[in-house]
Parts: sequence; C-alpha cells; structure tokens
Amino acid sequence: MNNIVAAGWLALGLGLSTCQTQKPVLDARPMLDASRPIWKSDAYTLYPDRVVQGQFEAKALSPTELKSNYRSPANAFQSPEITFKFALNGQDNEMAPGQDHKVLALPRAGSTTAETPLLVFGQQYVDKTPMPANTYLAANQPLRIRLDMRTVLKAFKEQGFFTTYKGDKIFRQDFKGVFVAGMPAPLSWDFDNLYHKPEFELKDADGDGIYEITLTLNAPADAKTTATEWKKSLNTDDLPQYSSDYPLSDALYNLALEEARRAVEPDGTFRTGKEWAGVWTRDISYSIILAQAALQPKVAMTSLLRKVSANGRIIQDTGTGGAYPCSTDRTIWAVAAWEIYKVTGDENWLRTVYPVIKKSLEDDAQNAYDPVTGLVRGESSFLDWREQTYPRWMQPADIYQSENLGTNAVHYQANVVLASMAERLGEAAVATRHRQAATQIQQGINRYLWQEGQGYYAQYRYGRAHQTLSPRSETLGEALCVLFGVADAERAKTVVQMTPTVAFGAPCIYPQIPGIPPYHNNAVWPFVQSYWALAAAQTGNENSVMESIAAIYRPAALFLTNKENFVAENGDYAGTQVNSSNMLWSLSGSLGLVYKVLFGMQFEAEQLVFRPFVPQALQGTRKLTNFRYRGAVLDVAMTGFGHAIKTITLDGQPLAGAAMPASLTGRHQVQIVLTNTAPAEQIVNRVANIVTPETPVVQVQGDRLVWPPCAGATSYLILKNGKPSTPFDNNSWPLDLPADRGHYQVMAVNAQGVESFASEPLIIGKPTTVQVPLEAMTPKSPLPYQGFTGAGFIEISSTQNRRLTIPVKIAEAGTYALDFRYANGNGPVNTENKCAIRTLRLGEQQVGTVVLPQRGVGEWSNWGFSNPVLVRLAPGTHTFQLNFEPANENMNGAVNQAMLDYLRATRVE
Repeated sequence: MNNIVAAGWLALGLGLSTCQTQKPVLDARPMLDASRPIWKSDAYTLYPDRVVQGQFEAKALSPTELKSNYRSPANAFQSPEITFKFALNGQDNEMAPGQDHKVLALPRAGSTTAETPLLVFGQQYVDKTPMPANTYLAANQPLRIRLDMRTVLKAFKEQGFFTTYKGDKIFRQDFKGVFVAGMPAPLSWDFDNLYHKPEFELKDADGDGIYEITLTLNAPADAKTTATEWKKSLNTDDLPQYSSDYPLSDALYNLALEEARRAVEPDGTFRTGKEWAGVWTRDISYSIILAQAALQPKVAMTSLLRKVSANGRIIQDTGTGGAYPCSTDRTIWAVAAWEIYKVTGDENWLRTVYPVIKKSLEDDAQNAYDPVTGLVRGESSFLDWREQTYPRWMQPADIYQSENLGTNAVHYQANVVLASMAERLGEAAVATRHRQAATQIQQGINRYLWQEGQGYYAQYRYGRAHQTLSPRSETLGEALCVLFGVADAERAKTVVQMTPTVAFGAPCIYPQIPGIPPYHNNAVWPFVQSYWALAAAQTGNENSVMESIAAIYRPAALFLTNKENFVAENGDYAGTQVNSSNMLWSLSGSLGLVYKVLFGMQFEAEQLVFRPFVPQALQGTRKLTNFRYRGAVLDVAMTGFGHAIKTITLDGQPLAGAAMPASLTGRHQVQIVLTNTAPAEQIVNRVANIVTPETPVVQVQGDRLVWPPCAGATSYLILKNGKPSTPFDNNSWPLDLPADRGHYQVMAVNAQGVESFASEPLIIGKPTTVQVPLEAMTPKSPLPYQGFTGAGFIEISSTQNRRLTIPVKIAEAGTYALDFRYANGNGPVNTENKCAIRTLRLGEQQVGTVVLPQRGVGEWSNWGFSNPVLVRLAPGTHTFQLNFEPANENMNGAVNQAMLDYLRATRVE
C-alpha cells in the first residue's frame, strides 16, 4: 500500500507526501448495510460482518461463529536465495552488519541436496549463479552448509584466542561451538537464542576443521496455517456479554472472551499465551490495565502477587543482560495493581501492594534514575530483544545507560500511582516525594525526548559518555505519554496525529531497522494498537480510533485467534520471529476496545466514569450486560455515535457527570444516548513502511575515520561528543590531531533525510585516562580466567569484596567517565537474571550505579566495560567506594557476581 512516500524526518512529522493514494473510508450510514464498508484502505476492507483482504475473507456467521479462508503466503513461491551468517558461541561476530553469505539452494543435476561451496569463516560469499525465471524453493529441500574453521582453530591453538572482526577475543576454553543464523525458516536471525538451539550448530565429525550442517528448507510441516472456523465452545455466560448492530464486532468480542477464559491456568494465574506458559510481569500488567482488572480481578490479583520476590520487590522477569536494571519496566506492575484497586475498591489489596511498589521504586531511584536529565535508565518497555530495536553495537551495559520513552512513561505513572496510594493510606511525606519524582520524569521526557519538528517523542537517548537521540517513533511509549498525561492536551493531539502508521496498523517503531527480521522491528502488536486506540479516543481523533479498531479486528478475524504480532509490511502472522495464538495482551486489547473505547469506562478511586467514543462508521445500538463493578452489576445500553453524551440515566434517573458512585450495590440499568456529533476532523499520519540506512561500522586509519559505504545512503553526519556536523557525501572524515580529540560517531542518511543509528562511539586522540588495577586494592582471584590485564583480576559477589575502596589520582580537572573492565559469565546476553549491580560513592555521596551485565554463558574470559558514571573531579586523589548495598539486589537474589580487571577514568570534558 503506497499511502505516503516519506520525505525525511520532517516530512514524516508533518504528514507530507509525494504520493497520496485513497484515503480510508469512514462510512456514516443511517441504517446498517452489510454490503457497504465500515472502513476501507488499499490493503483491506472492513464490513459489518466480515473482513476482506485480497483473496482472503473472514466472516461472522453468528455472534459465536466465524469462518476464514486465510492462508499465510509465507511458504508459497519461496525464493531459493538463502541468506545467513555463522556465529561463534551463537553470537553475531562473523562479519559486519550488512555482510551476509548468500547462496541459491538449488541442487545440481543428479542430486536432490543443494550444497554450498566450502565457505571460510569471516569471508563473505555471494553466489553469482543466475537464477532461472519462475524458480522457487522446492518443498523439503535439503541444504548442506560447509564451513572452513581452520583459521579460527589455528588462532585458538597458537594464541589461545580468536579475535573477531569487532576486536573481541574469544578464548579457546570459552569456545562452545559454531552456529548458523539467517533466513528463511527454519533459520532465524535470533542470535541471542542460537546457543539454546542445537539444531543450528555445525559439527566437525572427523576433526579436519571443516564444520557441516544439513538443513531442511520449506518443509510442508512448517507451513503456517490457522483454523478455518471458530465456534464458541466454552461457557462464558458469567462474564460481561456484548451485542451490537455489527456481527463481526460481536463475534470477535466472544472469541476474545473465550480466549480470556482459556488463559487462566489451574493455579488461578494468567497464562501469557498458547505457546507461552507462565506468568510474565509486563504481559499480565498491560493486560490487566486493558481489560482483565474488570473482567477477572481475582486472577489478576493472584497473577500480580506471583511476580513479587522473596524480598518484597516487583520481579523484572526478563530483559537484556540478566534483567534488572538493564530492563526496568517492571513498574508497570504498579499501574496494574492500582487499576485493580480502582475496579474493586479492595482496601486489603491496596495495603498488600503498597509496600511492594514503594520498595521497588526506592530501589529504582538509586539504581536507574538519572539526576541530570530526570529520566530513568533501562531498556524499552516490552521491546526487550536487543537488535530488534537497538543498534547491534550496543552491549547490555549500553542499553542500561539508554533512556527510553515507554519505560519513562511507565515510571512516571508508577510514581503517580504510589503517591495516590500513599495519600489514601495517610503517608503524606511519601506522596510528596513521589509526586516530585513523577514531575521530574515528566519534565525530562518533555525536555529531552520531545521532537518539535516531528510532532511526537523520540524513541530513546543512547550512547556512552555523550548521548544522542534516536528519532524513531515508539508507538507504545507515544500512547502512554498521551494516556498518562505526560503530554499536555495540545501536545497529545499532535502526537496522535503525527506518529507514523502503516498499511496494517501502528508499528512498534518507525522507520524500520535494516537487516532485522520482523518481531519488534517491522511488526504491529495488537495490544500496542489497543493502547493507541485509547490514546486516539482520549484526544478525540475519530480517524485514528476507527483505523485502530480495523487494525485489531482484521488479524483476529482472519487468523481466528488473537495472535501476539504480525508483519507490518504484509499483515501476515507467519513472518515474525516468534508468535503465539490466544495471546493474553492481544485478547485483552480487543476486550478493552469495548470497555474502554466504545463504552468509555474510566475507573477512578471513588467512581466509574463513562466517556464513550463511538466512531460514526459504527453508529447504532450496543449493549453491555452483566458487567460487575465493585458491589454492583451493570446492564448498559447505548445508542448513537460521537464522543459526547446527550443523556445518561441510571435506572431512569439522570446520572450526574456520567459518574457511577463506587458505593452502588445490586443490579442497575444504564442508558446512554450520544449526541450523534462527530468530533472535529483530525488527521492520521499514514506513511510507507520504509527502512533506514544501515548503521556505519567505523574505524580509524591513520588520521581519518573510515567506514564501508552504507547501502541507500547519500550522505553522512559526523557526531563529535554527540553534536552533529553538516552532511557530507564521503565515507571518510579527516582528523586534525590532537585538536580533534573526542568521542566520534557516524550516521548514514538517505536521499529523503532519514538517518541510520549512530555508529559505536570511538574515542579519538589521547584523552586523559587513569587506570587503577583492582588487584592492588584487594587479593586477586585464583580463578583460571584469561584476557585480563596487569597481574590479575578480583572477584566481587554477594559474599566477596562487598565494599571496595579505590583511590583515583587525577592530575587535570574535568568531567570524567568512570567505568570498570569486567567479566560476567553467569548467563547469556539476552535473558536470565544475574546482572551484577554495585553502587559507586565518593565519600558518602552516591555518584552512580555500576551495572555489570551477563556477557555469555560460562564466558568468564569475555571482558567488556560497564556503563560509564560521569563525575566532575578536581586535581588530587579521590577515594571511591564500590559497594554492594541493599538496593543492589538483582532479580536472582543469590548470584550477584562479576570479575573486575580495572577501573578506568577517562576525561570527557
């Protein structure tokens, strides 16, 4: 769908285009006509009883029955071109981004197995064989991949380690195998999980240094299909019942209601999805806010309490580099807990969750809050798959250092929630403190992340000693800033109008990252779309509300289940890296459209307020019966369209302020008549689904910065200490040393002005640097790890070296970045919970938190640097303390361990 060809970031922000096709139709009808569309675009059409997308159609035969002929095109007419890389220890370390092996999986005459030539690790191979017209990948096509690893093995034997293209050393004792990543299926670009997938490991059966693997491509068993029909099979009569003039809407509500019941485990907790067992903090929390607090409050309570640690903190159960504090969005739990209280009015619940939230936010204030910007550090909320939303060069410590939009919106609201709870419980000082914390975060978001030219917030700040802005939009964060009131009313309207949307919905981020397959990148998640619908309703944007409803109804109807995600480019569920049916937050979002958008139910501490929003295209009569609110059961009937109420009655009497008192008990009738007045016209920024240029990989050669040309780039920007140069068109940059010392990065820019990520920072020149070997401070470790500098390294853990005194002698006044060279082999870079945390103090003053994330399972000779802590220092000797304090407890509780080589103090200003 070529709705808009973006013309740079400014054009994206202003909704400008060089090519505009048909505007989606919002059809207003005095009477229901099933043959006329409710919503239509070039990609698909929504009717009262069906969805049509090209040759595919899904139809509601009744409120409890749906049929669909949808079939994923993922396995049809597959190209035989296979793109892949090799991965030592399962990590992306063979070649620079954008450099992949490419072969045609076409068997030679007389053979049924396709075979690569002998490939050499680190040397790109691109098959130049012409591909015949109308040639496709055969079903069950075997592909034999052969890899020459002898140069790697020789380095292990002669040097004890192999140096990757990035300069990282992999020591012989840390080598655990070589894997292949790529596409199409069954291959995947999920490097972080390769180590756990032995089916992608190459083997050297005869010890000659040639590793091999045979894969089966395009297996019919892998063909992506869903059911062709859905019929209600569970009794959900005890739950709220919904009916309207729109058969498709009614059937999809009942589908979601049934799946909500299926999502409850025998132990009374929510299952995250059909393919996702267990209780996950952010999944259940976002789901509870959308619908489950009202629908299944007891299950919601049980599920939230399952995510409280033994020491009474909210559990960060997933995230980069060992979870907390690389990821810090666990505090969405607080918002969900407050939603349950507002729905139930349960004072015991309030007293149960209050100390948990209070302790968690106190830890976060010490470990993750940036006193300079007022922002919170940590990974994007729910977007926790490193390269799916971050540049590949960023290590877990870098992700901790970043300051993300969605995560900050969550922390803002968590502090507001805690303040509200404290006020109700008579703790005025706590309330004041956290109102102030919320205000600081709000001010930080609006000062550092707002983009005036684009009309929406930036994705995050990132970098090391000098941070820069990623101008991508981040849809969940944008929506939360509107819903939580981070943005004022006028700015909120601008955010909803200007944030880019594509043919099949609002993508997680925009524009997309090159070379990264769909999952968070190039994907739409229905639960995010539901939050976007709520934000659109709050700002009175009818076009955006209707488009969001369509974007949620289309996949649920065609797939006959509430999938977790789908590809933004083509709307298909099969092309994403991981997916699940019966997904809790997706089905909760569908239900939330009814409760919180159409009927506009807004739960407050003392009342339930109705603020309905019915697009004109969905005008008519609708009913919601058997809805439980505290001690009352409500039967609500509503007619008309718009977002203004003409009349509202409770049991025939006018209901003042459209507010239902919390004290109401028994069964009651609510009648709502809308004004049939459409809100003022607001736009939707529909754009083509574009990809940015690749991130440059920069190195120093003599007195120049150089990098390979980036595909699609027409110019480049140099960033010195975070400040950009004017664009230029060469892939090198002269340096005037020593005057040009500093931190340098490069961005690639295409003809439309769309920027890549900034490259990994390089320190140019010879900055003032002090290294303090830590084995001089305390006895060195006897552990047999390699790759350290000096005479050895030390171990820190929950029992060893809990307090280190480190004198640092400074000769020149300035701002210094203090970081630690460390190793942490307690887990992989993408998950688990053994990130080591320490507090750095200068005297009694805390100057920062030192985060030492996991770097690979058992990879204790894999050394890297922690996050930098910026400190202003005068000449002289300064005595620092590296302490293990109560707030530094990680999510594991028992293992909080790392090896430290030295402290480095680098002058940055």
